[in-house]
Amino acid sequence: MRADARRNRQRLIEAALAAFAEHGADDASLDEIARRAGVGIGTLYRHFPTRQALLEAVYRSQVEALCARAQDFSAQAGDVSAFAATKRNLTISMMSSLGGKNSAVVSSCSAMVREAVVPLLARAQQAGEIRPDVDVSDLLKMSHAISVACEYPSSHSDQAQRLLTVMLDGLRHGAGPDRAGPDEAGPDRAGPDGAAPMPGEIS
Repeated sequence: MRADARRNRQRLIEAALAAFAEHGADDASLDEIARRAGVGIGTLYRHFPTRQALLEAVYRSQVEALCARAQDFSAQAGDVSAFAATKRNLTISMMSSLGGKNSAVVSSCSAMVREAVVPLLARAQQAGEIRPDVDVSDLLKMSHAISVACEYPSSHSDQAQRLLTVMLDGLRHGAGPDRAGPDEAGPDRAGPDGAAPMPGEIS
């Protein structure tokens, strides 16, 4: 792909991300996305023949960016849970449009997130920041539960942060250098149906 074509593609993905966040993945105007990117609608369709193709590209680009930042997070329990929850709003809003957790793009992105979380969790457990019996599925499912809960209106403007704090207290309970290490933790369960977790489910 030529350099100008790559730039146009990236601008379209960035413009689509903003439009999807503002209007929803199903309602955002493709014409508006093209205008925001500074290209014609024909250029948009050359890169992304369908709305679904654009949606998948946006979702994948966000997950790839998140996973690329994994090494920037420390072994602190707060950082590990923050990583797991970072894309929760994007994930929830786009999930139904992507076809749910059984779609190929969601499954592959879920596997990427799980792979990125594994060493983060291991470092936090080795540092005594997170209790040793927590596994990746536990962490991702709890983050997803908070994401779903925060989709509904609340009298607390800081509801998400409050729930994350409660989760962190639980993750830290029983943690410490004198406790068993991550090798004695439960298996990295994929769930009763063997499915990979959703990003931000991500489980």
